Amino acid sequence: MCGIVAAVGNIDTDKCQRMLHRIKHRGPDDTGEIRRGDVWLGHQRLSIMDVAGGHQPLTDSGATTYLVANGEIYNHRHIREDLGHELFETGSDSEAALHALIVDGPVGLARLRGMFALAFATGDGDFLAARDPLGVKPLYWARRDDVILFASELRAFDEEDRPLVESFPPGHCWSPAGGLVRFADAIPAHVRPARRADEPGVWDRALVKAVRESIVTAVENRMMSDVGVGVFLSGGLDSAIVAAVAADYAAKHGQPLPTFAVGSEGSSDLAAARVVAEYLDAKHGNIEHHEILMSKQDAIDALPRAVTAIEHYDPSLVRSAVPNLLLAEYASRRVHAVLTGEGADELFAGYSYYHEEPFTDPDALQAELVRTVGELHHLNLQRCDRASMAFGLEAREPFLDRDVVELALSIPPEHKMVRPGVEEKKLLRDAFEGWLPESILRRGKEQFGDGSGAKEVLENAVRESPDVTAAAGVELRNREEAGFYAIWHRELAGIRPDATLGLFATT
Repeated sequence: MCGIVAAVGNIDTDKCQRMLHRIKHRGPDDTGEIRRGDVWLGHQRLSIMDVAGGHQPLTDSGATTYLVANGEIYNHRHIREDLGHELFETGSDSEAALHALIVDGPVGLARLRGMFALAFATGDGDFLAARDPLGVKPLYWARRDDVILFASELRAFDEEDRPLVESFPPGHCWSPAGGLVRFADAIPAHVRPARRADEPGVWDRALVKAVRESIVTAVENRMMSDVGVGVFLSGGLDSAIVAAVAADYAAKHGQPLPTFAVGSEGSSDLAAARVVAEYLDAKHGNIEHHEILMSKQDAIDALPRAVTAIEHYDPSLVRSAVPNLLLAEYASRRVHAVLTGEGADELFAGYSYYHEEPFTDPDALQAELVRTVGELHHLNLQRCDRASMAFGLEAREPFLDRDVVELALSIPPEHKMVRPGVEEKKLLRDAFEGWLPESILRRGKEQFGDGSGAKEVLENAVRESPDVTAAAGVELRNREEAGFYAIWHRELAGIRPDATLGLFATT
């Protein structure tokens, strides 16, 4: 996990270096930059794979091509085997992306399984930028007449460039010669529910097994690290499943598993997370559980930092970002990477509004699940990335593995609908029977900002916010959002929300 800056065209080296410095928090371990002709590449590194040898920009043996990348390529070992180990000079997973592009050109992006934003250049000035299909890793660009600028965060851009900044679209690559080209869809076109469910809420063993095995494989792939991995454990179903699989994997490899929970005194999240940690430790003997107690004043004090860190003002995001930020600050002193449960609600219909009109119709529910998965890159994934990377901590999301996404969205939507005797996400719960305490398997959905105790505190903190006004040039939905927007605007004035952010359907 890192931060990148790139520029192609009329290069202003001082500008590029300022941009890179503004995202130093994303990669505090190392800094690298290179200029070749009309291309400049910069990198802030968080050392997770090949700590000693993974300096970026990466280059080939002849120093004719260069790459900076943010993220993780989980199948880098398979790519090494396919392309030939003799090509590789480091143990960095990002080097797999470098050689895939050298060998195959832009088509090589199809080889990459993981989360990434990257910039690739050749010694004679060719350039390519790309972002993973779901947009798990952030990338923005500003297109001027004489130069195009790329960066991992909004704050990287100079004030005069901010009105031009846009979110770089997930699953796309751009080059001066080819322009903007889609190389992969967030949801591949072939992913459709196979058929209507004959008995909604009743599934065979094969489906339960497939769901379980796809998630187990995704978690195990994300345990890849030379410096250790932990788990953000909210006490909800999704993070508990991730923790259970990670604990099993870590025990088999003789490793401890740090888990981290945050909440106010007496909060339901802290209590549930403790139950999970104790259960898994009794089973595997390798859990190192950490609790961060959040007072009302802690939440209020963290609010401006959280809005600034996540570069967003949506109320649902901000409420969860405050405890998330405190959790990341603590965890970053103990691990370099954590696993989270992001994406499970969108794949298995965990949110309560999915079970209200008009989504009680299976086709409407399926369409909304597909839509919200495709929108994650500028909502939950933005909050997850920024809150962790504010402290140089990498967040990994097993539920958003390509195989898990494709399987989950191919399941008949009737199997995800609530009805008498069938709670939300029942299929997911059934898939992990025996892995967790029954009380956790059957625990109802609770938003992170609610379960941690942050929601009411933060609503009160901005209760005196001014009414929504047209002066901002932005449609704000209530006083709470207006209060969060005021903080956002102080830090990111000039950025156009309509070009860079998304909003939840509900506030």
